[in-house]
Amino acid sequence: MQQGTIKITKAATSKLSTTDFNNLPFGKLFTDHMLLAEYKDGAWGDPEIVPYAPISFDPSLATFHYGQSIFEGIKAFRMKDGSAAIFRPYENLKRFNKSAHRMAMPDVPEFHFIEGMKQLLKLEDKWIPTAEDHAMYIRPFMFATDEVIGVAPSSKYYFMIILSPVGPYFSRPLNIYVEEQYVRAAPGGVGYAKTAGNYAASLYPAKLAKEKGFDQILWMDAFEHKYVQECGAMNVFFVLDGKVITPSLEAGTILDGITRKSIVDMARSLGKVVEEREISIDELVAGYKKGTLTEAFGAGTAVTVSKISGLQYKDTHISLDASSMPVADQIKQAMAALRDGSAPDSFGWMVKTNA
Repeated sequence: MQQGTIKITKAATSKLSTTDFNNLPFGKLFTDHMLLAEYKDGAWGDPEIVPYAPISFDPSLATFHYGQSIFEGIKAFRMKDGSAAIFRPYENLKRFNKSAHRMAMPDVPEFHFIEGMKQLLKLEDKWIPTAEDHAMYIRPFMFATDEVIGVAPSSKYYFMIILSPVGPYFSRPLNIYVEEQYVRAAPGGVGYAKTAGNYAASLYPAKLAKEKGFDQILWMDAFEHKYVQECGAMNVFFVLDGKVITPSLEAGTILDGITRKSIVDMARSLGKVVEEREISIDELVAGYKKGTLTEAFGAGTAVTVSKISGLQYKDTHISLDASSMPVADQIKQAMAALRDGSAPDSFGWMVKTNA
């Protein structure tokens, strides 16, 4: 890791005293400071922490026109001993740079990403919520900053980190629409990359689903609309025939979720049989009709573990009892205990902000 200090310019005033921590809508409130670093002339400049404020750019900014933009979602938690820790940030760094490769962007150094995040969190420590199911949401992102109209990778980039204290992303079990017309990703595409364009392309189908009364879309494969991929804001798990199953990553069409891989490991440590494989919607419908499909839940940094109470596929509505999902409950409780220090961190996933 590059050694050194990060220059900090503190905000003249703080929003902390006027913030209602009993009412934290997800992603709408931001702390007093942010981290910024610039890439130009083939190298990264030193990161700086500055007051959170708008930034201005030329109308020809490459990101506006060609979409070179990637991001991550990470959470930091208040531990029972009063310290603060980040959940698996090194995994996010690996995924961030994997996305960067696919989008023809430069790697972000570990120092900028990890040490920058730690120092920003230390400065904003009092912003980290303490209530159950609350956390500090961390958003690292990078975007192209060339001022030119032309289809080519940018030569300049900004890397930034902003922080948002948050409550639960979803407050109730979800009703999901199985999408049969629109496609999120195909093999050879950018489905595995956490790039802004993936989310932009999902907005219209998601809007249509919400107009029908659903909370999220369950995306299917691009060719047959038969095999389960992921939901709009989360990876997806099912309990079928007593086994925990989740779509495999082999096709490169779904996000390699940090929470997803953590749940796979956690479930196995709890004695569950876990399968990462192709899952057809027909298999789920058949399991529902036989009574062997007993649980469904989403997994992601924002949502953590969110139960799915309904899936609508064609004329079949799969209705599941969200009050009786022992596997989802056990995994969620085990993850929460690890994240707040109530249970030993046997996996070594928590990174203290002052370490």
